[in-house]
Amino acid sequence: MSAQLINHACDFVLFGARGDLAMRKLFPALYQLHRAGLLHSDTRLIGVARNESTQEEFIEAVQATLKRYVKPAEYDEGSWEGFSKRLHYLKVEMTKAADYKQITRFAEGSSNTLVNYLSTPPALFADICKNLHLSGAIQPNTRIIIEKPIGHDLESSKEINDTVAQYFKEEQVYRIDHYLGKETVQNLIALRFANNLFGSQWNQNYIDHVQITVAETVGIEGRWGYYDKVGQMRDMVQNHVLQLLCMVAMDPPSQLTADGIRDEKLKVLRALRPITAENVARRAVRGQYTAGAVGGAACPGYKEEEGSSGRSNTETFVALRANIDNWRWASVPFYIRTGKRMATRMAEIVIVYKNQPHYIFDPKQKSMVTNKLIIRLQPDEGIRLQVVTKEQSLDKGMALQSRGLNLNFSEGQEGVRTPEAYERLILEAMRGNQSLFVRRDEIEASWRWCDELIKAWDESGDQVKPYPAGSWGPIGSIALIERDGRSWHE
Repeated sequence: MSAQLINHACDFVLFGARGDLAMRKLFPALYQLHRAGLLHSDTRLIGVARNESTQEEFIEAVQATLKRYVKPAEYDEGSWEGFSKRLHYLKVEMTKAADYKQITRFAEGSSNTLVNYLSTPPALFADICKNLHLSGAIQPNTRIIIEKPIGHDLESSKEINDTVAQYFKEEQVYRIDHYLGKETVQNLIALRFANNLFGSQWNQNYIDHVQITVAETVGIEGRWGYYDKVGQMRDMVQNHVLQLLCMVAMDPPSQLTADGIRDEKLKVLRALRPITAENVARRAVRGQYTAGAVGGAACPGYKEEEGSSGRSNTETFVALRANIDNWRWASVPFYIRTGKRMATRMAEIVIVYKNQPHYIFDPKQKSMVTNKLIIRLQPDEGIRLQVVTKEQSLDKGMALQSRGLNLNFSEGQEGVRTPEAYERLILEAMRGNQSLFVRRDEIEASWRWCDELIKAWDESGDQVKPYPAGSWGPIGSIALIERDGRSWHE
């Protein structure tokens, strides 16, 4: 990235500026963009919240959060001094239209593009959009960035999107899915479409199956009341996991444009085979963690977490066998698993290739022949290609071994840091590039598929299966893949 990427100034208005997301992720991301010279010199950062706070107190709070969440080697007083001069604070009661005049007065006489980031509960989206409109703050080049969750089902997502659409055109709306800002997810586009080595074999002729794992070691972190109404299906699968699936499965766009990419992702979502009450028992597994240990530390079960009602059929783990009904992926299953209180924090995509049609080596070695392309998203981002080679020896004959060709994005680039997802997403929103953001029809297509699966669970009376904290989920998730003669990559 270079400083020329932003050639116009923005007024970046951050609603919910004193909240957890803003302090933990957004201000550190904005600081890193400033430190890298990627913000226009006239760009201003306006924190908006309902808290009584002076300008000085707000700046002190931002500095404290940077010292907490930015690595010491990346925080310096010179960068902070310049960054602090961009910061402004406005006390706004989100439901009071008159308070929004402060924003229009602040921007009066400026040619800066107004970029509004709604780091607030979705219940406030309607008030914020309406009051921005009533205050005269919305211009043709004004943008709005909204965070998930965008609804809890198809109908509620339509309500939220309809509300936003009353005041903003689709090309002004930037829906965040922070997984799309990860360096490795972006590299999927380059890996697939810039390398014929992979691009020519990215189909059902060569790929046996695909695995997507997003595992968290944390529990619900004090959010029991919220999470119990949502569950892992709505919290992770509907957005993050399905977006990863789309990036893996999409066809090459004719042009590398925002709508070119999103058109192809939409085709994937529309081609997902429904999971219904008739087949849900064989294609989907729900789990809920019980007491156990993660990293040697004891963990309570989900029903023993703070705020629990003691009874719940909400899933904290989901494993799925998804199929995409198109020519590229006919007969190729996509195995998905995501859960909380898992053994390890990780997110990875594993492309498992088909074996050679005729095996000529020692039959005892057949299990190690499979080639795999392993794309790691966290905790360390990188790509590993698992290949089979001969062991170097004189006495073992044609003994085979599995070796990895490893591309670790943090190695070999001393002094070059991997940007955080929010840095990239904020930068692209300031640029007016929607490639990394989710279009409305994508949201609705993913909800349509997820709603049918959730309905299937309800109709079949499915009960969550227990799994101990610190494990890889309920035993049924292993049976899900092993009944097809396959196994999870560990």
